[in-house]
Amino acid sequence: MVVALVLALVLALIASCAGCRDDDYPGLHVVDNQLINRRGEPVRLLGVNRSGAEYACVDGHGFFAGPTGRRAVAAMTSWGINAVRVPLNEHCWLGINDAPTGYSRARYRKAVRGYVARLHRAGLYVVLDLHWSAPGDLPAKQRPMADLDHAPAFWSSVARAFKDDHALVFDLYNEPHGIGWQCWRDGCKLSEGWRTAGMQSLVDAVRESRAQQPIVATGLGWGTDLSSWLEYRPDDPADQLAAGVHFYDFAGCASVDCWGRTVDSVARDVPVVVTEIGERECSGAFFDRFMSWADSADVSYLAWSWNPSGCAAPALIESWDGRPTPSGERLRERLLALKPMKLR
Repeated sequence: MVVALVLALVLALIASCAGCRDDDYPGLHVVDNQLINRRGEPVRLLGVNRSGAEYACVDGHGFFAGPTGRRAVAAMTSWGINAVRVPLNEHCWLGINDAPTGYSRARYRKAVRGYVARLHRAGLYVVLDLHWSAPGDLPAKQRPMADLDHAPAFWSSVARAFKDDHALVFDLYNEPHGIGWQCWRDGCKLSEGWRTAGMQSLVDAVRESRAQQPIVATGLGWGTDLSSWLEYRPDDPADQLAAGVHFYDFAGCASVDCWGRTVDSVARDVPVVVTEIGERECSGAFFDRFMSWADSADVSYLAWSWNPSGCAAPALIESWDGRPTPSGERLRERLLALKPMKLR
């Protein structure tokens, strides 16, 4: 009886730490143009975005603007997903620029770490994304590019906090726009007077913190443009870069031809993760076309978003218990049929 109890406890500890560090195996990592799990098997990240942590903290009404406990996570896993992207706010993480005391600094970090742990225990990979930021003492919001004042410090801190979690991906900046490729990689001074942090400085911040997880660098044009990604990709000493791209039915690249032109050449060299797809029309037709293409192209995708905020947002659910919108229903049906490989 005692032996059985001890064995059960050991197995439970192993399961609860499925995403933690294993010095004998690297966990989720990049090999050539694929993401590979700790068992050496190719993995596609197929799931949802859980918006909230980028804005709720500065609005002063919580960490996530909605439930994130075990029941909320179970509602997501019932769709067959294997990954969740969590957008973050650099001011709340760092506790700067008048971020509300109750929802920033150590409390915000603890809330994020706790949510990531719950997602891992449910068998889910996690993508952490810098979504809202701002230079100097300006308020955080979606900006043309990450700011040099705070974004490197944010990634240095996040990377240190999660460097032993090998079921994780770092998404350096949500949707670069209004800048050129040189600025995207190396940084520049914008007409507003502040300096951006280039992708290279953000990669450096992560690696100098000794974190080795895969890094997503999202292209220009609000994430829809990868045309010069290979030419300007940052140098990563760990060789763990992936390209990020966003596709919506209302954006410029909304056809099979455009998806192929945007992704194919890059996907031959590095993994491509479509970290946002969304449909405002809400019929599900766009999702059907996109997922058929993405599945044939072996591309990862994470849908926007697991929030009951209406189709215009666009949203996947009508209520926190997981009741889907029409486009959300298409995603759910597809993932339940695909049975994507979960964290193990």
